[in-house]
Amino acid sequence: MWFLYAVAGLALFAAVLYLLGNYTFWLPLRSAKLPRVVMLHQVTPHAEASGMNMPPAKFEQLLQYLVKKKATFCFVSELDQYQGQRNVFALSFDDGFLDNYQYAYPLLKKYKAKATIYLATQIEGIEKLNAEQIREMSESGVIEFGAHTQHHVNLLKLSDEDAFAEMQASKQDVEALVGRCPSFAYPFGRFNEKHQQMAQEIGFKNAVSTRKKVEAYTAENQFNIPRVSTHGAMNALQMRIAMAKGRYKL
Repeated sequence: MWFLYAVAGLALFAAVLYLLGNYTFWLPLRSAKLPRVVMLHQVTPHAEASGMNMPPAKFEQLLQYLVKKKATFCFVSELDQYQGQRNVFALSFDDGFLDNYQYAYPLLKKYKAKATIYLATQIEGIEKLNAEQIREMSESGVIEFGAHTQHHVNLLKLSDEDAFAEMQASKQDVEALVGRCPSFAYPFGRFNEKHQQMAQEIGFKNAVSTRKKVEAYTAENQFNIPRVSTHGAMNALQMRIAMAKGRYKL
């Protein structure tokens, strides 16, 4: 009999660990007056739901939820204009996937939701946005474009000179396409204090990281802004936890 109790106890322990690991309801609640910068990549029905891809139906559920919350949508470069306001959300997409135009852009227009897309302007190995699509999206007023280096490189693996050149050239590429490029995203979330200083010197207004957190937008984190972690297979409860606390799972 003791063996059955031991097995039942282990099963219960495993279930509790799974629950706590996949539903971080136990994390401290973050004030609605703190901005949420949401991290996304692809929005396509042609790939499995993952940390990289939120299928269009799930993305629309996210937008519907945020609209129901009476969210104020802003570009990442506009965060300083909304300090202290409730329910401010800045949607952000990394890399510049073609499906951002095909599937995310129509939904953003439908729900009047702004978003920032960080272009790795010479990235290889993906179907990416072309110049005409980028200009159309920029002119819509719904999309703002930022930079993500030219070749989507890990800045920590480059010399300081090469890192600066990648960051600066990507800003110039985006400016050549749409006239402005106020914000930057560090590829892979890999960077150090030198790269934060570079972003400022190059002329970016701010920069986002991959830190999974919700915190106030300040001069201290202006070039290390955390973002809300998302997954294309999040259920409704996990989506709410992520938006409330910055991450839905460990």
